[in-house]
Amino acid sequence: MRRVNGVALLSRAVVCMGSSTAVGGATQQRLVQAAMLSTCSNSNPLWFTRRLGDHFGLSKPSVSCGAGGHVCFSSNATSLAQEVHAQDKFLPKDVELYQYEACPFCNKVRAFLDYYKIPYKVMEVNPISKKEIKWSDYKKVPILKVDGEQMVDSSDIIDKLFQRINPENNVVNGEEENKWRGWVDNHLVHVLSPNIYRTASEALESFDYITSHGNFSLYERIVAKYTGAAAMYFVSKKLKKKHNITDERAALYEAAETWVDALKGRQFLGGSNPNLADLAAFGVLRPIRHLKSGKDMAENTRIGEWYTRMESSVGESARINA
Repeated sequence: MRRVNGVALLSRAVVCMGSSTAVGGATQQRLVQAAMLSTCSNSNPLWFTRRLGDHFGLSKPSVSCGAGGHVCFSSNATSLAQEVHAQDKFLPKDVELYQYEACPFCNKVRAFLDYYKIPYKVMEVNPISKKEIKWSDYKKVPILKVDGEQMVDSSDIIDKLFQRINPENNVVNGEEENKWRGWVDNHLVHVLSPNIYRTASEALESFDYITSHGNFSLYERIVAKYTGAAAMYFVSKKLKKKHNITDERAALYEAAETWVDALKGRQFLGGSNPNLADLAAFGVLRPIRHLKSGKDMAENTRIGEWYTRMESSVGESARINA
């Protein structure tokens, strides 16, 4: 019976697509949340081969999958020695990330955890039943549990963790950093969906990735791949209109170039080391690395050198087996 209900939910999501902010109700939101390519992938293969690396050189803004609003605390880039010293002050025993594999906001959190080498377990949430987060009153992802304490909303999670790692840095500053963190949440994220679902074949490619990496039963995976791809292909057209996008690829390339321009010749926005804006941009871009849209961006923009430096700085995933 549960399988049948799952099929019905997914099927209705295809037929009843409404506006891009609520895609027709709670069930459709779940499908969209599961579909919004983000990057909650940790020990995935590198996005770019060396060759590609040479090239790749809805109201209130959401900072969780479906959640709105965020508070921005800034950080100045610190030296590696300072970061290691700060990390000694924050050594949680148990960190669990409840996520969708395909959620840009979840991947923002993962990029932060990976960069600061905070070991964490991943609890992949089934977007239909959400049984993995039935214990929580908060029904969106990401949810981070740190030694039993629940944290929600990607930017709030990152702010709280950063302050615990750097307890001496309690001054709200870094106007540039905050500006670009907001840009990632308010603009860059919204450019991705119209690109990864731009054509029927790209939508199918995206859902093949989503269903292969998400927490779906075999039956749900098969149904979601095709109904989800069809649904999001049409939803992406509404998203284009909502965000005033005429040409999807042009908007993606422009966003990439805008970010490169913001670096002003620096290695990172944070200077010699990544700051929270660097980690946010890197996080939301990671999921498209396997997709045609990511390959196209790699070939047609200057973002590659920064991205390659970010891969090196973030390093291997800090994920541990549950």
